[in-house]
Amino acid sequence: MAYSVGLVGLPNVGKTTIFNALTNAKALVGNYPFCTIEPNMGMVNVLDGNLEVLARMYKPIKIVPTTIEFVDIAGLVKGASKGQGLGNQFLSHIRSVDLVVYVLRAFEEPSVVSMEGNANPVSDYETIETELVLSDLDIIERRIEKVKKLSRVGVGEKKEEEKILQVIIDVLSKGSGVKAIDQLSRHIRREVKHFGLLSLKPGLILLNCSEKDIPIVGRDVAMHISKLKDKGLPVLEFCGKLEAELSQLELDESRQWVEDLGLKKSGLERLVSLSYTLLGLITFYTTRNKEIRAWTIEEGTSAREAAGKIHSDFERGFIKAEIIRLEDLVHLGSEQAVKEHGLLRFEGKGYSIKQEDVVTFRFNV
Repeated sequence: MAYSVGLVGLPNVGKTTIFNALTNAKALVGNYPFCTIEPNMGMVNVLDGNLEVLARMYKPIKIVPTTIEFVDIAGLVKGASKGQGLGNQFLSHIRSVDLVVYVLRAFEEPSVVSMEGNANPVSDYETIETELVLSDLDIIERRIEKVKKLSRVGVGEKKEEEKILQVIIDVLSKGSGVKAIDQLSRHIRREVKHFGLLSLKPGLILLNCSEKDIPIVGRDVAMHISKLKDKGLPVLEFCGKLEAELSQLELDESRQWVEDLGLKKSGLERLVSLSYTLLGLITFYTTRNKEIRAWTIEEGTSAREAAGKIHSDFERGFIKAEIIRLEDLVHLGSEQAVKEHGLLRFEGKGYSIKQEDVVTFRFNV
């Protein structure tokens, strides 16, 4: 199952334009609030130059990139946590994604209606953060009432949960997301993970700029970036309009245009790369049966678990994993040369698959 990235923001900040640029989905874009009601969903092939390198070596019949899902969620308004706008429907859609991308408007365009007047990304972010925190506070307050009742009747383990919930309430009550809790140990994160807290989800800020601010941002945008970095999330400058134009070009043309703009990567590539980092994801490759394929897993996934991503039989009957490092393959030029240099390794089920491992799973069912 692909990992999902949710585009979240106020109405008319460019979420659907960005979604269309990323996915070529042609979702309806409208110059009015709540043009998007039900979330738009689209799968995106992750651009990966390593697949091209492997294809030149193995001459496969088929090349299969890994994918990531983007979800365009309806615009949020003040009071969403209390049912304003699309209210709880909006918040439930955020709970379903793995990573939250806060899309903030940094472009001035009189023809595009703004809910908050002039573009003010810092204020917009604070509006979104407040609504997510209020929603989380409501969840935790209802939970702690239940736990207190159980504690009073002698359910011992609930006393520890009550302490954890109280720590979270104290911070949320000050308007800070759960991510800001210094005392939030790995143990506490594990304990509250199943509550679906929105402010606990990993996230990044995507600043939707005008074309004139790409690649060298103007003074106003630079000021916004400086203030937004204080929020504790990575900030990515992005031009939805430009990315929409790039998405209509052939890949070679798109790459040339990106290079001509003085950029190393397109906005999509930078967004996917940062999303992978924040979600702790890595990519490994398989090269068998005339097919080159990329696979996405969480860092630290064991060889046996990774085999299960391909097929349950691979995991059930796992014997060993044959590992070649991509850098060795590139340096020596062929799989045979890697073997001759003694660089092919055999690993057991507990081995943690590494970024850019080229893997052959051996199994017996």
